[in-house]
Amino acid sequence: MQAYMYLLLSVPLGAVGQVLMKWGAMLTPAEVTGSVWHRNIQMFTNAPILSGLGLYAVSVAFWICGLRSIPLSKAYPMVAGGYIIVFVLAAVIFHEPVTLPKMGGLALIVLGVLVLAIS
Repeated sequence: MQAYMYLLLSVPLGAVGQVLMKWGAMLTPAEVTGSVWHRNIQMFTNAPILSGLGLYAVSVAFWICGLRSIPLSKAYPMVAGGYIIVFVLAAVIFHEPVTLPKMGGLALIVLGVLVLAIS
């Protein structure tokens, strides 16, 4: 049971980490004077990106702990939960459009995960 808790923590932490990295990337000006190194340093040292990388690292640690006792073929479909979380957060935070094709694609992913879960 504890292994499943690790996986259930891993998925949302990874999804929120991705959202933070997107936010940090948006904060970096497209045109930064100076070298490519200067722009990369500025981008990779802003707080949202560092926070996102940190959450992602914790997510990976939890994922590895969960994989110690859960078969990968059972664990990996749980990653699809991250798609749902990112989809919702992107719509709410970044005002990304929620279209019928996107919702249909998400429904297909959920259906596929359900098929995997019962097989």
